[in-house]
Amino acid sequence: MAAPEKEIEELIRGFALRNAVEHGGEAQLSSVLGAVFSAREDARSRAGEVTRIARQILSEVNSLSPDEQRERLEVTRPPRDEEPEAESGLPELENARQGEVVMRLAPYPSGMLHIGRARMAVLNDEYVKRYDGKLILVIDDTAGSADKIPIPEAYDGIPRDLEWLGVKVHQTVFKSDRLEIFYRYARRFLEEGWAYVCECSARELRANRARGEGCSCRSRTVEENLEGWERMLNGVFEEGEAVMRLKTDMGHPDAAFRDRVLLRISERPHPRVGTRYRVWPMLEFSWAIDDHLLGITHVLRGKDLMMEDKMERFMWDLLGWEEPEIMHHGMLRIAGAKISSSECRRLIEEGVYEGWHDPRTWTLLSLKARGITPEAVRRFIVSCGLSLTDVQVPVKSLYAENRKIIDSVANRYNFVSDPVRISVLDAPHIDHASLDLHPDFSERGSRDVPVDTDTIYVDGSDFRDMGGQVVRLKDLFNVKLERQAPYAGDELVSSMPKIQWVSEPNVRARVIMPDGSSVQGLADPSVGDLERGSVLQFVRFGFCRLDSNKDATFRFAHR
Repeated sequence: MAAPEKEIEELIRGFALRNAVEHGGEAQLSSVLGAVFSAREDARSRAGEVTRIARQILSEVNSLSPDEQRERLEVTRPPRDEEPEAESGLPELENARQGEVVMRLAPYPSGMLHIGRARMAVLNDEYVKRYDGKLILVIDDTAGSADKIPIPEAYDGIPRDLEWLGVKVHQTVFKSDRLEIFYRYARRFLEEGWAYVCECSARELRANRARGEGCSCRSRTVEENLEGWERMLNGVFEEGEAVMRLKTDMGHPDAAFRDRVLLRISERPHPRVGTRYRVWPMLEFSWAIDDHLLGITHVLRGKDLMMEDKMERFMWDLLGWEEPEIMHHGMLRIAGAKISSSECRRLIEEGVYEGWHDPRTWTLLSLKARGITPEAVRRFIVSCGLSLTDVQVPVKSLYAENRKIIDSVANRYNFVSDPVRISVLDAPHIDHASLDLHPDFSERGSRDVPVDTDTIYVDGSDFRDMGGQVVRLKDLFNVKLERQAPYAGDELVSSMPKIQWVSEPNVRARVIMPDGSSVQGLADPSVGDLERGSVLQFVRFGFCRLDSNKDATFRFAHR
C-alpha cells in the first residue's frame, strides 16, 4: 500500500467514527470509503485491501455505544471535506411552466403544525421555488367534526411556523371567508339538476348505496330542491336532518362514490365567523370550486385522498373547467414519534401536556424549542422523497441532519445528572481549568471553570458504572473513581474512560427530555451567562437549547 498501513487505518477509523456520530451510531461503509478515497488518492489503487480494512474497523466502531463513539472521535478527528449540498430528489411536475406554477397549502387549524404536516408545506414550497411560482396558504377552516374544531391560536401559529420553516407564502385565504361563494355554486348545482337535498337517514343511505338504488329524495324537482336548500340555510332543518348530495352514478363500482355529501349543517360556533353560517361545504366541494377560482395548477396530496380526486374531476367535468395536475404520495411515518393533533389538544386541555411546545406534541413549535433547526426539518423531509409507497423512517434521521448543522456552532459545557460528590486525594494545587468552548475551533476561545479538588461532582451513572476504575476527569486529570478518589496522574491515555465533571461554584440545571420527563443536575457556572435560546452540547449528554436562563432550564434535542 502506497501510504503506510497504520496511517490508512487511522484515517478510516476517524471517518468511521464521524460517520457513526452523524448517523445515529451506525457508520455506513460506502460513505466512509468515499471519504477515504477523496482524502487519499493513493488509497484508490488498493481499493480491495482498503475495503477489507474498513469492514473490520466499521465492525469495531459500530459495536461501540454512542457515547464511546463521540469520546473516541474527540481524540481521532478526521479532516473535514467540503460536502456539496444534496440536490433535491423530487421528480419534476407534469406540464409545469416556469413562472406559471400555482400550488396551495391547506392546513386545518385544529392545532399547531406538527412534523407530519410540515411535509406538505416543505414539498409545495420546494416545487414553487423550483418553478418560480406562487404558493397560496388556504386556512381550511370549514366546520369539522366534534373532535376536530378550529382553535383561535392556530390562526396566528400556522403562518408563524411556516415562516420559521422558510416557506414563502404569496397569498393567504380563509375558507370561512368564502361561504357565500360556495353557496352560489351550491345553488347552481341544484338548478342544473346535478345535486339534490336529501333527508334520508344514514342507515337508509347505506342500504340504498349497497343496492345501487337512489333514494326518494333523488327524484325531487329543481324547485323542491331549491326550497329544501333555503330551509337548510334558514334553520328549518336541524343538524343531521338534511344534506346536499351530488348525483353520481348509483351503479358505480365504488359504492363510496355514489351520491356523496357536498354540504351539511353544523351548529357549532366558529372562531372567526361565529354563528353567521350553519351550512358548511365538505372538502371535495370546497376544493372543486377553489382549485379553479384560485388558479391552482398542481396539487400534491396523499394517496389516501384519491376519492377526493374522483369527486373533484366529476364536478370539474360538470362545470367545464380545466383540471390541475394532481400528484400523490404515500404515508410518511416517523418511528419514535407519536403524532396526533386531536390527542395533543385533549392532553393540553387536561393539563397533561404543558402546551403546544411540549416535546411530546412533535409540533414545529416544540422542535424549535428543543433546538431542532428548520434547515434540518427541510432536509429530512426532502430526503424522504415523493413516492406512492408508504415510508417509515427513524427519528434519528432527523437528528442526524440537525447534528450536521449544529455540531460546529454548539459550544461545549459540562453537565452532570444525579451528581455524586468526590474528593480527590493528593491532587496538585489547581483552582481553575481553561476548557475549549469547541474542540474543533480553538480560536473560539475557552470557558473558565472553577476547581475545588475537595468538591468535584461526577455523573451518578458514571460513578455506578465505573466506580473503582481509573478514569480521566475530562480536560483535568486522572483519578481512581471513588468517593475519596486518589489522584492518578496527568497522562492522557486514549483508551482511558473520560467523564465530565463539575466543581464549585456551579449552576443547578434542569433538562426537559423528549418524553416530557426532567433530568436534574449541575452545570458549569458559565451557562448562567448564556442567552435564552442558545444551543449547546452538554459533553457526553447531548445537544440542548436553553429555554429559561432564570432557572437554567434546558430542552434536550438529541445526542
